[in-house]
Amino acid sequence: MSKSSGSIIEIQGLRKVFRVGKVDVEALRGIDLDVEPGEFLAIVGPSGSGKSTLFHIIGGLTPPTAGAVRVANQDLTALGDAGRTRLRKTTVGFVFQKFNLLPILTAGDNIALARHIGGNRDGESDRFREVLELLGISERLKHKPSELSGGEQQRVAIARGIVNHPAILLADEPTGNLDSQNSQTVLALLRDLNERMGQTILMITHNPEAAAYAHRIVNMRDGRIVS
Repeated sequence: MSKSSGSIIEIQGLRKVFRVGKVDVEALRGIDLDVEPGEFLAIVGPSGSGKSTLFHIIGGLTPPTAGAVRVANQDLTALGDAGRTRLRKTTVGFVFQKFNLLPILTAGDNIALARHIGGNRDGESDRFREVLELLGISERLKHKPSELSGGEQQRVAIARGIVNHPAILLADEPTGNLDSQNSQTVLALLRDLNERMGQTILMITHNPEAAAYAHRIVNMRDGRIVS
């Protein structure tokens, strides 16, 4: 695979096969995909289309079976467990549907823990303070998740996902647990992060209205990109 294309994600012929009992299940069947730095891409498809498997491979959560995958100039097919862990700490940020905040920690401490895990020992940067202002959570950092609304919890989760300045933010159904008003707020914030700060974002969604916030939409079905 060429290293000179300028793409932040380069995927060619990606296949993923899972062994289920005595049967091989092919989750991805030859995916080709390039993502440019600063792009906001939505991956859309029904359950079982392979979009979550693709997300997990890009994020270093699971290795591919075959094909070529480069993320921020790192060859994922050559990385072992330690290399994929390092990728998750330094290169890729995650936002999930269920927020996944630690309930015993305040919002600020949830974010600080992510900074610590990522090896960031410096004080808060101007960019990070700008992100907190953009997300509207500067006044909520001393509250625990149970004291926050669903929309506020997801905003904290976004801050946690980008606190270490990852090259790529992967958002897996980020509005799946939110009502329509909070969904629109969170999607608008993701778009602002992309447009104002150049954050590369890949978002998995089954919701066409959510996908419309992205620059580009990739449709998946049966382990393949169909459009």
